Amino acid sequence: MKAAQITSYGAPDVLRVNEVARPAVGAGEVLVSVEASSVNGHDAIVRAGELKMVSGRNFPIGTGLDFAGVVAETGAGVEGYRVGDRVWGAVHPRQRHSIAGVAEYVVVLADRISPAPAGVSSVDAASLVVTGATALIALRDSVHAAEGERVLVRGAAGGVGTAAVQLAHALGCHVTALARDRHAQILTGLGADEVLDYGTTASDRLGPFDVIVDTVGKELNCYRSRLAKGGRMVTVGLSAPALAAIAASTVYGSRRIRTFSANPGTAVLRDVAAHVTSGALRPVVAGVYPLAEIAAAHEAFERGGAVGKQVVAVSA
Repeated sequence: MKAAQITSYGAPDVLRVNEVARPAVGAGEVLVSVEASSVNGHDAIVRAGELKMVSGRNFPIGTGLDFAGVVAETGAGVEGYRVGDRVWGAVHPRQRHSIAGVAEYVVVLADRISPAPAGVSSVDAASLVVTGATALIALRDSVHAAEGERVLVRGAAGGVGTAAVQLAHALGCHVTALARDRHAQILTGLGADEVLDYGTTASDRLGPFDVIVDTVGKELNCYRSRLAKGGRMVTVGLSAPALAAIAASTVYGSRRIRTFSANPGTAVLRDVAAHVTSGALRPVVAGVYPLAEIAAAHEAFERGGAVGKQVVAVSA
């Protein structure tokens, strides 16, 4: 079978599509015939070597956190799934090895998948696995956004940002999207009550907000200061400066900067699927690339400027 792999740390051109053996299924695991995956921030920073202390230097390394496809085989003890079932899921970063989500087949633990939302293509589904789960955990579990609250989504045109705009709108929040001005029409259509151009809107002109969802990871203290009394902020844009700001913010109590590791299991994936089925969460796909063009998909992700996710169509 074919799998996209990182052959060394560096720019997107270190990615190769190689012929590898199909992985064997163990107890509690499921083999999925992958139809689509996507490019997430974690994929890019692993490839660039920013997490080499964790990912090591045992090349090749698989790439792709998420996937959508069809169950091809189940291991001993797996219940609730049959061959042919349409599923989506995520590869846990600590389980990353030479084969990950961007491959014709992937093996994952059964508690890392759920039934894919009905009536949604695998390309569209793949765009929502990690982004939908991250936005849902951020809003629901981290900052506990509630109806009527004022929510700022920073980096609103990205994968997590577009999901956060939609889910905050579904919660009944007043949503301010911070993005490029040219994306205003799309973001308004997703539920944003107002869209502000991040290039011309200084942070000190914003707020106050009850909730801030940050996907950028820069200038966090400037935005944290725009929280109302009792406000909450969460960032998913992690970097060394971001981690320092998060640590320093603990003195602000409830108005500190929160973060988390989005490693969605079955329960969260089922919740995201329910939001998709209800129409509260819709896919936003910036581009679709065949497996052979995985490097181009990473290049498009790093270039930015588009709305939504870069998706890799493996066999969809």
